[in-house]
Amino acid sequence: MAKSDGQIVIKKYANRRLYNTGTSTYVTLDDLAVMVKRGEDFIVQDAKSGEDITHSVLTQIIFEQESKTGNTLLPISFLRQLISFYGDQMQMVVPSYLEHSMQAFTEQQAQMREQINKAFGDTPLGKNLQVPLQLVEEQVRRNTEMFHQAMQMFSPFMAAPPAKETKKPEARDLDELKEQLRALQTKLDNLG
Repeated sequence: MAKSDGQIVIKKYANRRLYNTGTSTYVTLDDLAVMVKRGEDFIVQDAKSGEDITHSVLTQIIFEQESKTGNTLLPISFLRQLISFYGDQMQMVVPSYLEHSMQAFTEQQAQMREQINKAFGDTPLGKNLQVPLQLVEEQVRRNTEMFHQAMQMFSPFMAAPPAKETKKPEARDLDELKEQLRALQTKLDNLG
């Protein structure tokens, strides 16, 4: 059976080989990572028992990505916090919170890219412009604060995080950024 409810079935054999029943080919963890990035829905089953082992295989992909790229997504402080929730009374809330946070981040990232394209038009600079790091960092701070607030609702004894003053982007900051990008675009146009 190649698919189950629209999902591709990947079988993992005792020799650790992965077999894509949808394409009838052997695949690697890197291939599965590409499938995830393309939004392909799959489950991984133990070939002998039929047990769903998707979670452990996806975790293994994350581990390999973190160790081989040198460009980690999971900061040590986050990993420590995550580990501290295992066995905690809040353990059941964390997966749902993380799932909603990642969904919100994905949606906000798409909105930021759309706003940047609107602001700078269909220029080479606008097409290649990545989401400014400051906006991403600000969103991470807001998500972390929301997480702490949610945890305090469920656990009144949890220590409150130290209050940090967050700087909101001002119109003049955005105008300065736009002006700098226009100047860069002019330089690029002059070079071409």
